[in-house]
Amino acid sequence: MITLQLIACIGLIAGAFILLEISPAEFTDGLFGFLTQRHQGIRDEINEATQRKKPSFLRREILEAQDILALTGRSGRFPLVCAASLLLFAGGASIAILLQNVFLIPVLALGLTFLPFWYVRLTAGHYKKNVSAELETALSIITTAYLRNEDILTAVEENIHYLNPPVRSVFAEFLTRIQFINPDLDAALHAMKPKIENEVFREWCDAIAACQYDRSLKNTLTPIVSKLSDMRIVNAELEYLVFEPRKEFIIMVILVIGNIPVMYFLNQSWYNTLMHTAVGQLVLAVCAAAIFISTAFVIRLTKPIEYRR
Repeated sequence: MITLQLIACIGLIAGAFILLEISPAEFTDGLFGFLTQRHQGIRDEINEATQRKKPSFLRREILEAQDILALTGRSGRFPLVCAASLLLFAGGASIAILLQNVFLIPVLALGLTFLPFWYVRLTAGHYKKNVSAELETALSIITTAYLRNEDILTAVEENIHYLNPPVRSVFAEFLTRIQFINPDLDAALHAMKPKIENEVFREWCDAIAACQYDRSLKNTLTPIVSKLSDMRIVNAELEYLVFEPRKEFIIMVILVIGNIPVMYFLNQSWYNTLMHTAVGQLVLAVCAAAIFISTAFVIRLTKPIEYRR
C-alpha cells in the first residue's frame, strides 16, 4: 500500500512538471538560486562583510561547492550537482517512507541532500593533485626546450601537443593570444598566471617574464620546476596522515550500519523492536543524524593540507 502511494506521489510530481511546462533543470536552478541569493538589506550586507553573521549551513555548503567548482574549472557541473542533491533528497525521503519510519524521513532527506556537495569537496584535492602532476610534466619539458632555444614561444609550440588538459588549454590560450591578438609577451605571461591555482606556476611565469630582459636568469627556472617534485612528495606524506582518521571513520560507520542486518540474523525480536517500535525508530533516526553530522565535521577537519615552499 505504501509503495503504491509512493509511486502515485512520484507520478503526481511528474505530472505537475509536465502540466506547468517546467523542466527539472529550471526548477533546480530556481530553487538553489533562491537558497544562495544574498540579503538585500544594508545591515545584512555589513554583517556578512564583517563576518558578524555567518550564512546558514545549507547556503555555506552550496557556496563552497560553487567556489571549488569555479577554482577547478568545472563551473558547468554545478546544475548537475544541484539536480543530484534534489534527487537524493527525494530518494532519502522515499527510503524512510518505505521503512515506515517517520523520524527517519527528515534525517535521510536532509542528510542525503548534502552528499553531492560533500563529494565536490572531496574531489577538489584529487583534482588539484592531478593538475599539479600534469603541471610538473608541462613545465619540465617547456623549460628544457626554453633553455635550449631561449624562445618561450617556440618552446611552447614544440611541446603543446604533449600536454594534457587542463594545462594544455592554458598554454594554447597563451599561444593564441601572442599569435592572433596581442604580441606583447610580458602581458601574455602575466595574464596566464591566474589561470592555474599554483604558486610555483606563478613563480615560473614571473621568472620567464624576467628572462625576457635578462637571459642569464634562465638558470633559475630549473630550481623552480624542481619545487613541484618536492611538494608532491611532501603532500603525499601529509595526505596519508590527514586521511587516516577519515578511513577509521568510514570503518566505524560501516560497523554501525552493518549491525542492523546482523541483528536480523542473530535476534529477530531485537530487530523487530528496532525497526517497528517508536523507540527503535527514534534510535535509528538519532544514529543516522549522528552519522551525517559527523560526516560533515570529518570532511571539514580532514581537509587536505597543501604544502607550500
